[in-house]
Amino acid sequence: MIQFHHVSKAYPPDSAALTDITLVIDKGEFVFVTGPSGAGKTTLLRLLFRDEEPSQGEILLNGQNIGRLKSRGVARLRRRIGLVFQEFKLLPRLSALENVALAAEVIGVPRKESHNRAYRLLSELGMQKKSDARPLALSGGEQQRVAIARALVNEPLLVLADEPTGNLDSQIADEIMRLFLDIRGRGTTLIIASHDLELIQRYGTRIIYLRGGRLAEDLERKVKKGSGA
Repeated sequence: MIQFHHVSKAYPPDSAALTDITLVIDKGEFVFVTGPSGAGKTTLLRLLFRDEEPSQGEILLNGQNIGRLKSRGVARLRRRIGLVFQEFKLLPRLSALENVALAAEVIGVPRKESHNRAYRLLSELGMQKKSDARPLALSGGEQQRVAIARALVNEPLLVLADEPTGNLDSQIADEIMRLFLDIRGRGTTLIIASHDLELIQRYGTRIIYLRGGRLAEDLERKVKKGSGA
């Protein structure tokens, strides 16, 4: 589904964020990208979302070179990708339901359908009783559930999450990771950038280690029984 061919990303004047990355991620994989601060984790996600373009190499999504996309093609690409951030990025004046529905409305889904999708997803994530609440009335874990629902409302092929549990305590982080495992069960591909080695060891079935912008290790492993996988 995703192919990186000798991808490098440098920022002027001479700062290399990623160097010669080659890897393949199949449909439905649950992949952690980890490494020390500055290793290139966020840059890798931004390249996939076409928020950045590679300095060298190619990135293919379903056989399409996303580096060659014009503005309309980039817009279509982003409709197929769900994003989850550490900071949640919910609009404070909108309810949980409205935050989720808005992501569908902006790509042309009728209001009634977008609200139906939003309520269904919030219900699946255990948030139906909080659908009318505004973000500041929700806990951190509840806000992240809303953010996950927003990422899923357009039925993406790929979900990218950048440190999605960074602001959460360990118990809530575990709940969020189990939600991601459920999402994987839909056939969605997930790529999660994280520095939380405890969570990664507990839930990671494939772990990509970056160091200094280079691919240091690419491990596939079995998750321990009881992790929810």
